[in-house]
Amino acid sequence: MTTTIDPPKSEMIRLANKPPWYTSLFVQLLVAIVAGILVGWVWPDIGAGCKPLADGFIKLIKMLIAPIIFCTVVLGIAHVGDLKSVGRIGVKALVYFEAVTTFALIFGLIIGNLVKPGAGFHIDPQTLATGADAIAKKTNKGELPHTVEFLMNIIPHSVISAFAENALLQVLFFAVLFGLALAKFGETGPPVILEFVDHMSHVFFTIIGWIMRLAPFGAFGAMAYIIGQYGISSLGSFGKLILCCYLAAARFILILGAVTKVFAGVNLWKFVVYIKDELFLALGTASTEVVLPRIMVKLTNAGCSRTTTGLVVPTGYSFNLDGATLYLSICMLFLAQALGVDLTLGEQITAVLILMLTSKGMAGVPGSSFLALSATVAAIGHGAIPVAAVALLLGADRIMDSMRVSVNLLGNCVATFVVANWEGQLDKDRMQKVLDGDEVPPLEDSDPMSGATVAAPEQDAVAIGLRE
Repeated sequence: MTTTIDPPKSEMIRLANKPPWYTSLFVQLLVAIVAGILVGWVWPDIGAGCKPLADGFIKLIKMLIAPIIFCTVVLGIAHVGDLKSVGRIGVKALVYFEAVTTFALIFGLIIGNLVKPGAGFHIDPQTLATGADAIAKKTNKGELPHTVEFLMNIIPHSVISAFAENALLQVLFFAVLFGLALAKFGETGPPVILEFVDHMSHVFFTIIGWIMRLAPFGAFGAMAYIIGQYGISSLGSFGKLILCCYLAAARFILILGAVTKVFAGVNLWKFVVYIKDELFLALGTASTEVVLPRIMVKLTNAGCSRTTTGLVVPTGYSFNLDGATLYLSICMLFLAQALGVDLTLGEQITAVLILMLTSKGMAGVPGSSFLALSATVAAIGHGAIPVAAVALLLGADRIMDSMRVSVNLLGNCVATFVVANWEGQLDKDRMQKVLDGDEVPPLEDSDPMSGATVAAPEQDAVAIGLRE
């Protein structure tokens, strides 16, 4: 006679309330990406015409990024009210960004020298005479801002223009000032303003939750367009370059895993599982901006303070483009190797120094990777590498967006954990429970790590986008 042991009542309730597998955003995104690839491959014309699906979804998300950043930063700083703390977080974040992006550039050069992705192309420079026209068309004839100009652009012409132009650094700059001004009032300040900002943040996250239901359509449209427009043949023509970039990205992510484990005690693999929906959405749409609101919420839920998350993540979107810098250094060597040019160690070091500056101005500039490479080639002054050679990358650039966005996204998440831990604003117990998948109590209204007002996940509208 066998004895049947019934599972605990709580476990039965959890299993009963578990939604069907097909309602999971992860599953829906996976199906949408595969379907997009197949449509773009079998019916390239139809696939190329699906671009509006991706563009429309990205625009829906972007229209809320600026107000969400404003509300998050203001709520975090206003309750902390410590100008020195805000300054320390900003300085530590910028030092970390510069160190990691410089390492990414050097690491890309090492991989490029070992793999030699451009070897065997034997490109004749004379055939690149019209390449400059292609670059100009790709970049809309834009220019990367100089360092001083880039820093000055952080100050908006007006508060309204910062929000209207969706300039994240300008919105962040104003939000910091606004939050500090509210904090200065202390107990004598008008609480109605802070309550209004808090309620508005919930409204914005409610809208984000609705928009996220359309994420599979955006991912489908993006993948169908990429394959339909550029074709599977691009994978073969630039196979070695693409393989080199993805190999470098995989190795770099392993290094990020070691960094986050040593400096913050975070298991990066568990964190990847935790943000798998956001990661797949970023991969499918080739954009990290579409997941910015959800990533900020998940980092806060995983123990990072609102203040640190609100300052580090938006700043990292401009200063910590690890995937983009990795790509630039590899492509620099690819162009030289494809043209049969051996760059000396001094010329490679010069390229790194130039890319350290040009890579910081890439965010928000159309065709920024081409502009950064063009500026670097011109500055090196090697006559055998014409600026028009950058046009060689037009066929492979879009395909490698997935590599860039995945490393960019993970790099900014790791930076947030590291800086939060340095500042003592990382709740490690909560972080461990969240990443282990354990049930965690909702964040209290007065978050001890940030002082910010945080609604419980069951009551907060953002739960629409987080719960599966």
